[in-house]
Parts: sequence; C-alpha cells; structure tokens
Amino acid sequence: MSDKLNFHYDVDGENFTSAGQASVSVKKNLRQLGVDAEIIRRISIAMYEGEINMVIHAGGGVADVEVDDTGVIIILSDKGPGIADVELAMQEGYSTAPDGVRSLGFGAGMGLPNMKRYTDEMIVDSVVGEGTTITMKVNF
Repeated sequence: MSDKLNFHYDVDGENFTSAGQASVSVKKNLRQLGVDAEIIRRISIAMYEGEINMVIHAGGGVADVEVDDTGVIIILSDKGPGIADVELAMQEGYSTAPDGVRSLGFGAGMGLPNMKRYTDEMIVDSVVGEGTTITMKVNF
C-alpha cells in the first residue's frame, strides 16, 4: 500500500449501543486490506475503549483513522470537560464515570490503560473545559 487511507467516524454520545461502531468498521476495513489479525485486535480494543470514553465523559466526538505502510494512527477528539489529571486517569481502576454508567458495566477505569497497553504510542492532549484529543499509533 503506497497511499494513505483515511477513515472518519462520528461517535454518537447519546447511547452505548452505537458506541463501538467505528471500531467495528475499522476492523472490517483493515481485514479487507490484509492487515495481520493481532494488529487488528489491538486496534479494535484501543478504539473501542476510546469510543466508550467519549460516550461516557464527553457526549461523543470524532474518530479519524489513517492507514499507511508503517501502521495505523487513530485520533480521537471530543469537546468534553477534559481530563484534569491525565496521570491519575491513566491508573488502572481510576474512574470518574457516574454510577448509572457503572451499573451498565462500563466505567471500571480500564479505558485509558487499555488504550495505552494495546498501542505502540499514545499521546493524551487534554484541556479542562475544552476537550481531549488522544492520538494512538499501532505499527505494522
């Protein structure tokens, strides 16, 4: 593949049933491109966690995915409240999800740690009151 492929998704912040649609679509596209199954698995997990975080904390957002010869870059952006303490938010089990979200089985505090675990690079750029952009890279 000599060209870059770009995919754009809007993440609906209104319901959990639509969360994950972008990661499912990316999985399908990567499979069609012949990307290794383990790479696809890692990307799917990281993207899904990011989509759920955007639904829980930010009322949705956008996901942009770029595929080239070196790997996949995922950029998740929202206009939510931002993350006050990124280092604390990166700790497994730390969560600011409301009880109603937790009762649905979400908000266990594993989103950001899993996103980091399944990617080769992850940058969190967050401004309180403005939103968060997370850039992840998975190398081929």
